[in-house]
Amino acid sequence: MIRAVRTAFSIPAVGLTLVSLLSTAPSAAQPRTQAVPNMGQQITPLAPQGARFEPLNADFPYDPAFPPGQAWLVSHAVTTAVSPDHKTLLIMTSGYNRVSNTHNLPEPPPVTTPPTPPTPTWMANYSMEYIFVYDISTPKPFKKQVLLVPYTYNGLVFDPSGNAFYISGGPSDYVFIANRNSDGTWSNKFTPLPLGHKGVGNGLAVPPGAPPAAINERVSVVPCASGVAISKDGQTLVVANYYNDSISVFTGGLGKWVLYRELDLRPGKTDPSKAGVPGGEYPFWVSIKGSGADAIAYVSSIRDREIVVVKLAGAPELFNPAGRPTIITRIPVKGQPNKMTLNAAQTFLYVAEDQADIVDVIDTAANTVVESIPVIASNVPAALAQYKGANPNSVTLSPDETRLYVTNGNLNCIAVIALSGNNSGDKVIGLIPTGWYPNSVSLSGDGQTVYSVNGKSPTGPNPAWCYGGYGPPGWPTCLDTNEYNPQLTKAGFQSFPLPAQGALDTLTKQVAENNRFSAVSSPEDAAIMEAVRKGTRHVIFIIKENRTYDQILGDLEIGNGDPDLTEFGEQVTPNQHNLARKFVTLDNFLDTAEVSYDGWLWTTSGQAPDVVQRQYPIAYAYRGLSLDSEGTNRSVNVSIPSLADRKAANPFTPNDPDILPGQTNTAAPDGPDNEVNTGYLWDSAFRANLTVRNYGFFIDTVRYNTQNYSIPLLTDPYWAGTRVAYPSSVSLAPYTDLFFRGFDNAFPDYYRFKEWERDFDSAYAKGGLPSLSLVRFMHDHTGNYDTAIEGVNTPETQVADNDYAVGMLIEKISKSIYADDTLIFIIEDDAQDGGDHVDSHRSTAYVAGAYVKQGALVSTQYNTLDFLRTIEEVLGLPPMNLNDALAKPMTDIFNTKPSPWNFSAAPSPMLYNTKLPLPPKPAGLVIPKPAHKASYWVRAMKGMDFESEDRVDPQDFNRILWKGLKGNKPYPASTTGRDLRQNRKELLERYRQSTK
Repeated sequence: MIRAVRTAFSIPAVGLTLVSLLSTAPSAAQPRTQAVPNMGQQITPLAPQGARFEPLNADFPYDPAFPPGQAWLVSHAVTTAVSPDHKTLLIMTSGYNRVSNTHNLPEPPPVTTPPTPPTPTWMANYSMEYIFVYDISTPKPFKKQVLLVPYTYNGLVFDPSGNAFYISGGPSDYVFIANRNSDGTWSNKFTPLPLGHKGVGNGLAVPPGAPPAAINERVSVVPCASGVAISKDGQTLVVANYYNDSISVFTGGLGKWVLYRELDLRPGKTDPSKAGVPGGEYPFWVSIKGSGADAIAYVSSIRDREIVVVKLAGAPELFNPAGRPTIITRIPVKGQPNKMTLNAAQTFLYVAEDQADIVDVIDTAANTVVESIPVIASNVPAALAQYKGANPNSVTLSPDETRLYVTNGNLNCIAVIALSGNNSGDKVIGLIPTGWYPNSVSLSGDGQTVYSVNGKSPTGPNPAWCYGGYGPPGWPTCLDTNEYNPQLTKAGFQSFPLPAQGALDTLTKQVAENNRFSAVSSPEDAAIMEAVRKGTRHVIFIIKENRTYDQILGDLEIGNGDPDLTEFGEQVTPNQHNLARKFVTLDNFLDTAEVSYDGWLWTTSGQAPDVVQRQYPIAYAYRGLSLDSEGTNRSVNVSIPSLADRKAANPFTPNDPDILPGQTNTAAPDGPDNEVNTGYLWDSAFRANLTVRNYGFFIDTVRYNTQNYSIPLLTDPYWAGTRVAYPSSVSLAPYTDLFFRGFDNAFPDYYRFKEWERDFDSAYAKGGLPSLSLVRFMHDHTGNYDTAIEGVNTPETQVADNDYAVGMLIEKISKSIYADDTLIFIIEDDAQDGGDHVDSHRSTAYVAGAYVKQGALVSTQYNTLDFLRTIEEVLGLPPMNLNDALAKPMTDIFNTKPSPWNFSAAPSPMLYNTKLPLPPKPAGLVIPKPAHKASYWVRAMKGMDFESEDRVDPQDFNRILWKGLKGNKPYPASTTGRDLRQNRKELLERYRQSTK
């Protein structure tokens, strides 16, 4: 047996004040209804009678980020837990929660944490996770304490004695124990229980921040402790090892814990004859039935959609030293099993399941599913009942066990399910509004008060989002202002008296209104889309990377743009400016996503599964976890079925058949009837018998920019006979151009266009263009300044390269036989890399073609979901899920009759600084120089990983860009939220004068 080392370490104490931004009587500045514009929803957490809603204020002893009177509020509350005596409520965060010391204030004493704390550019001792301690002995919750924890990932449970609680330590590979002091407070000296994985998980990764070209081999992902559960007698503790596909079993009880055994949940690790059989992967949550020799653990496996049932072997004095925990059975479930709860008698286990939008009821005697309860179907119009998208993610029982409460993350509500007692006919009897993306719900001991926490909030503008320098000693520095998207989304704590049935009916109607359940298209809109659909046979869908509206079009002569926030204006992006002028300027378009991780899912499928919502803030805070949203899980290409084929495609692949076997992508959405992983736009096209061609979507990029096994940077790989793309999507693989390079900042979009053009000319110029073409032009992300070829090695030239590629493709279509029956849709997957004076989600979007209005300014508020719904309408496709079913087609941009159109692409003058084969330089053209040479950017961004989108630290990366492009010019924060559509001529003239 391995004994845990009881090492204590300190966390600084914080203040004890209670800050409530909202109460039962909100002021004009604290509205009862708040819009979530990038989702097309609204939230009303104060709708329940007597409700209170407050942010989670960390109570820093001094203000590190904002002017006096403002506070630092944390993000991504994920789990609640009620003490055995029902007097204390714990709230855990697992989010971004990184704080920059913008005032250069002294930091408190350092915290000793395993492993290394965050980078020194951050307030390391506050850039952590949090446990909020509330007194709930009275109906009005009172905040008593805030504890800082170095790392967490969702798991939180009280010891049955009530004298301690346990925190899953995420990538630290620890469980942290918080003990109660003699005065009733909680000690800020946690006892860590090591899980012993020595920094190694199952998968393939690069250490955060390590430049890929500097390493010769790939390394494993880090571990991640997730769900944690304890037996009723307090003698057995079980931890789900999310990235080791195992559970760790501790025995001995509080103060005496020892790590008894670890059990690998994968079939091939307990039975060699089942090597390569999927099972037990991404274990997330744990519930324990029984105690001592009868203890049984139920473990939710998100990837393999099963509940693994484990006999734990008994209490310490009964253990056979040779014995081990044993898997009894595996219970298959339809959706992705999330949090679970047992009834008091432990005869039934209730499992919240994302993607399926159900709660499964498992009989723990027979270990079978005896009922599946839909979480919303009875509360939506019949036309919507077929669609999924609620993201149910937690479940709790009322004390009398007559009601089940389920948080529906994506619908911002709690579903109330009436239980009949015989596991039949149970159904949702009402929905209760919450804050944005609820993650957990608990009840008071008497069941009369409900407590809910949510992860996010609307962001608003971020004009002070500063990208100042960082780099070698003495390099110019401009600390950011904590306005990065994951920082701007704030958690909330809602509490309210249990509604009576009459009030519940009213609240259900409010949820329906908040989510636009009853919205219908007008006859006029339907007629417009019918005309466009009849006249359109082809859609080309181009996805770009990470820019805001003000960054690109802030200097346009029309629209609500702020030129002072423009980094890549007309001189750099003439084609996008020309697109906006020639067709439609969409100056009120918002990307639904926060970052690229969820962005690729929102943009290609209209939903982000709960597993993605939980992972992205941790990954972007550099606290571990991989980016799984483009077909690789833990950097393993799971679209390839066999180990031999995986190794042929990527020799870095570990030689282990049990590492993520099968072709299930954990982060992928489901199609209709829970058809696993087929919830993307192209899957919908396939179901409608439409044709698809893929250029750059879902490509495994692991072998780009590495020393060993590198895929070369060939400008014409087709004629060289060298494959440069390995698809990471099962359904897209047969339709993918294998010579179109995926995400790689070292490679110009110019040559991506040339490969698209080669394929177009050889296969489609005279006919047969697919119904849906997917094209990835990604160089507006920028990066890899030291390895970029053809001299396209500064932010300006890379964004200009992207702009030119887009322009050339549109020109090609305009001069082809497809000009009259093709629409080209262009979008950024997210807007995380820039400042915007309207909303941090506002971005550019363009549509070109014969049915698009010309020379129009359209300020209708649209978002990514509306964009997708429009493509579906044009192609005659049904919605994929609730989100796009509730979206509105962008009818304001279309005419019902086609108009002649043309487009001529022009390279930015900036590109004449490169070696790209451009048209001859026009006479008299003045070639502007980039703000700095590539060597500047290489030094400034030393150590950053541009191998794939968002592997860099986004905060550091973005503030370097502003400093390098703008020098010491500050952001004009005074323009926040202003409508700048009027008097554009005078505004732009002042801007031009200020830049001389």
